[in-house]
Amino acid sequence: MTTRPTAPVPSEPFVPAPGDVEAYLRRIGAERPDREDSEALRELHLRHLLTVPFENLSIHLGEDIVLDGKALLDKVVGARRGGFCYEINTAFAVLLRGLGFEVSLLQARVFGPDGRPGIPYDHMALLVETVDGERLLADVGFGDHSHFPLSFEDREDQQDPGGVFRIVEGAEGDLDVLRDGKPQYRVERRPRELADFTAGAWYHRTSPDSHFPRNLVCSLLTEDGRITLSDRKLITRAHGERDERILDGDEVRGAYRDLFGIELDSLPVVRGGISDSNPR
Repeated sequence: MTTRPTAPVPSEPFVPAPGDVEAYLRRIGAERPDREDSEALRELHLRHLLTVPFENLSIHLGEDIVLDGKALLDKVVGARRGGFCYEINTAFAVLLRGLGFEVSLLQARVFGPDGRPGIPYDHMALLVETVDGERLLADVGFGDHSHFPLSFEDREDQQDPGGVFRIVEGAEGDLDVLRDGKPQYRVERRPRELADFTAGAWYHRTSPDSHFPRNLVCSLLTEDGRITLSDRKLITRAHGERDERILDGDEVRGAYRDLFGIELDSLPVVRGGISDSNPR
């Protein structure tokens, strides 16, 4: 029987020690910024996407999903793992707060193939306020998405290496984030606490209606494209070209290690065989 997580979630945001901030910056290969401005956020956002994979391995390894700033810092920095949206966006928020940025957690609902938004707290994004007066939507936990934060106030097209993005007014005062004209998710303007996302994380860990328990994915932005390991299928996109191949067990372990920097004692397994999920 699956039970709901019982670990307490602190109501106050976790702020890391200076040594933890330095370790996080080394993890993503970034320098400490001189000031908490929009250019610094852009660089940190990109470095995070290039080094911390979007992955749901914990679900298929029987590991707990713990929404706690310190625990997620330990996972991303100490264990050199990634995570899905609640995990790596929370970890990124921890880093940003440690550097002096103002960060709010925003709940979002991901649009499905039918064009309808999913459950409340389906996704987490970040609203970051910088010292130069910018309010930016940062999201390092959506898989294949924008490389840089998006202007939260701009309602025009925003050019990004990941596509053309636009934030438009949505239903009931919410905002819809579009990529190349296609709605990606509907984000609420009201800041939330980390504890508010517990039910959404539990749903995506356990529900047969969520694609995460049914699919195994580990994906990372690269300088010239993206690499994705979907169960045993390795998908490489580079310079507009796509290559797929099926790996054997030893190759899978080596791919996690060499491509994503993840050392595993045992391989995660999805019941039903090879999945064909796309990162989101």
